[in-house]
Amino acid sequence: MKRPATRRSYAARIEKVVTHLVAHLDQPLTLEHLAEIGHFSPYHFHRIYRGAMGETVADTLRRMRLHRAAVELRHGTRSLSAIAGRCGYGSAAAFNRAFAQAYGVPPGAFRQRGMEATLPPRPDLSEPEDFPMYDVSIQTFPALTVAALPHRGNYQDIGESFEKLAAWAAGQGVPPQARSFGLYYDDPESVPADALRSDACVEIAATADVQAPLRPLTLAGGRYAVLVHVGPYAELDRPYRWLFSEWLPASGEEAADAPVMEEYLNDPRSAPPSEWRTAICLPLR
Repeated sequence: MKRPATRRSYAARIEKVVTHLVAHLDQPLTLEHLAEIGHFSPYHFHRIYRGAMGETVADTLRRMRLHRAAVELRHGTRSLSAIAGRCGYGSAAAFNRAFAQAYGVPPGAFRQRGMEATLPPRPDLSEPEDFPMYDVSIQTFPALTVAALPHRGNYQDIGESFEKLAAWAAGQGVPPQARSFGLYYDDPESVPADALRSDACVEIAATADVQAPLRPLTLAGGRYAVLVHVGPYAELDRPYRWLFSEWLPASGEEAADAPVMEEYLNDPRSAPPSEWRTAICLPLR
């Protein structure tokens, strides 16, 4: 049975990542290295990890470091400032807030009372999220040339980049019915909003003259898992979570080393938000 075997494989690979995290709490940990350990594409690793663990990599690191801090407070002699620095906190105040949130008391009180150094709890996954029903189809796309306008920051603000792109396209004689796409390189629940990377894209002829700040880009052809969401763009987080936490591990498929692509199937200027159609396209190996 390929699908159950794939789910077990995903779980075993995530376990390898967690084991590495626990063994290297004091070392720099990069997205690329962690993805390599689990044999995942760096583009999708954060979403797959969060789907499996119910928390981000940063959340896991924070819990493990706070647990080690609690052990040191209970049995060690390091100062509070030294323990805070070892946990990666730039100030004792930030460490105090994080520790108190996890253990219910500040670290000084924890040490004085000789409290037990239990591991802060993971998110409760006993009751999985009640997802709506989604349909996913496997489609093969040809390669496509687009003009891409880079956007940095909150994904919900990419509409500004699409407006600029539309003005450019009109001036270049790009047909109004040209297909439009968004490329999203980061997981918005794992990367700070101001650091998120994306591209607003519109289909163009391969010979079109594209100049900075735009750039010509070829969207890779190949197999994609396609989920069509109907509704406001602000609600896209739920189908994304379902796609990576439920569908992908059970699908028998592996995500390719390329970013998620969204295609906007109707014009948001001529339809109400409840009717906006977005195809979430996950590239597959």
